[in-house]
Amino acid sequence: MRAAGKVTRTGPLPGGGAAYDVVVVGAGVVGTAIARALARHPLRVALVEAANDVGDGTSKANTAILHTGFDAVPGTLEARLVREGHRLLTAYARETGIPVEPLGALLVARDEPQRAALPHLAEKAGRNGHRSTRIIDAAELAAREPHLGPGALAALDVPGESIVCPWTTVLAYATQAVRSGVDLYLNCRVEEVRAGDPHHRLITRRGTLRTRHLVNACGLYADAFDALVGREDFTVTPRRGQLLVFDKFARDLVRHILLPVPGPLGKGVLVSPTVYGNVMLGPTAEDLDDKTATGTTAGGITGLLEQGGRVLPALLDEEVTAVYAGLRAATGREDYRIAAHPALRYVTAGGIRSTGLSASLAIAEHVLGLLADCGLAPGPERPLAPVLVPNLGEAFPRPYRDAGRIARDPDFGAVVCHCERVTRGEIRAALASTIPPGGLDGLRRRTRARGGRCQGNFCGAEVRALFEEARNLPGAYGRNGR
Repeated sequence: MRAAGKVTRTGPLPGGGAAYDVVVVGAGVVGTAIARALARHPLRVALVEAANDVGDGTSKANTAILHTGFDAVPGTLEARLVREGHRLLTAYARETGIPVEPLGALLVARDEPQRAALPHLAEKAGRNGHRSTRIIDAAELAAREPHLGPGALAALDVPGESIVCPWTTVLAYATQAVRSGVDLYLNCRVEEVRAGDPHHRLITRRGTLRTRHLVNACGLYADAFDALVGREDFTVTPRRGQLLVFDKFARDLVRHILLPVPGPLGKGVLVSPTVYGNVMLGPTAEDLDDKTATGTTAGGITGLLEQGGRVLPALLDEEVTAVYAGLRAATGREDYRIAAHPALRYVTAGGIRSTGLSASLAIAEHVLGLLADCGLAPGPERPLAPVLVPNLGEAFPRPYRDAGRIARDPDFGAVVCHCERVTRGEIRAALASTIPPGGLDGLRRRTRARGGRCQGNFCGAEVRALFEEARNLPGAYGRNGR
C-alpha cells in the first residue's frame, strides 16, 4: 500500500513533478466514488473540488434513499447502474459503517386511476430485475401504516428500498481514496482547460495541474466543464427540490418510505424516515435558471405541508426542525449523460440526477471502463486502505451509549449537542480526521452537531470553539499538507 495522498485547502498546487494519470473534477458522491475506484490501481490520481469540502453540492441535500431502481426507465444506463449500485453500496455500507435501514417502500394509490396503474408499475419493476414487488389491499396497507390519511385504496409493496446516510457515504469514498494515495485539492475551482497531448493543463485558482486523462464529475456544472474542453453535448437545468424535516417525535408515525403513484408531472412528494431519527417530507420539483438557488420559498413549504397532510395528517401536528433545498442536474432526458471522448482522453459523468447516491459505485466502475476506452492502462488491482466512518444512525450504537468507549476516552461521554446527542469526542475525532471539515456545516455532516431541534442555539458556541481550536493547531486546514 503506497503512502496516503495530500489534502489541501490553501496554497499553491505542486507545480513540478510528474503529471497525474487521471484528474477527477468534482468531489461529490460520484466524483469521490470514481477517485476511490481509481485508487485500487497503481495510478497517480487527483480529486479537485471548487468548494472547501467534499460532498458540498447536490450530494449534501437529497432524499437520502438507497434506491433499488425498480421505477427507472427499463433499458437505460441509469436503470442498470442503479440496480448494480444498490447491491454494491449495500455491501459497502456494512463494511464501512455507513448506516442503512432497509425499510421498504409503499407506492400508495389514493384514487381508482392510481390503483389501476399499480400492475403496470409492478411489471415495470420486473423488467428492471425487481421481481419481489406485490400489490397490497387497503386493509393490509392500513395495518402496516396505521397513520395514513383517509382514501388510501391500495399500494405497491417494494422491498429493498432503504434509507441511508448520504453524508458519510461521500466521506467514506473520499477518505478511502485519500488514504489509498489520491491527492485531494479543495477550494480549487478549474477556470480553464488547455487540452493537449500528452497532457491536459488545468488552470485553477490555486495553480496548474497536468494530467493525461480527465474526468468531469461536476454535477450541476457538468455542461459548463464540458464547454471548457470544447464539448456541447447537453445543457444542465437546475431542478430545485425543497424538503421539510420533522422532529424525532414524528418518527413513530411512519414505518416505510411512502411514495405517491407517479403522475404526468413526475414522481411527486414522498414521506420518509431518516437514519437520524427524523421524518422527511418532499421534494418539490422546480426547474430554474440559477444553479445557486438553494433557498426555500413560502409557496414551496405551503405546498409540501398540504400534500403531507393528505398522506399523513398527524405529521402536521409535529414540529418542523429544518427546511432545506437541493438542486438536481436535469438534462431533458431520463437517463444519465455519461460518455467517453477517446480523442480527448476525457470522460463526462453528467446528468446523474437524484439516483446518483444509489448508483455511485456502479457509475465509478462504468467510468473506469470508459477511461480504458480512452487509453488508460490502470494496471493490477490492489487492496484499498480500510475505512470506518462515524455512525450517525439512530438504529445503530451511538458513542454516548458506549460504556467501553467512554471508559477509554471520557470525551465520548461528554455530550455537547444535546438535541442530537453528539459528544465532544466525536467532534474532536472529526476535526482530526483524514479529511477534516472545512466549516461548521461540514462538521454537522460528520457528527450531526447543530442539526437538531434547536439548530445550534444551545451548543453552537461550544461547537464553534472546538472548531476554532482545531483550526488553529499547527498543520491544520490547509497548512503544512492539510
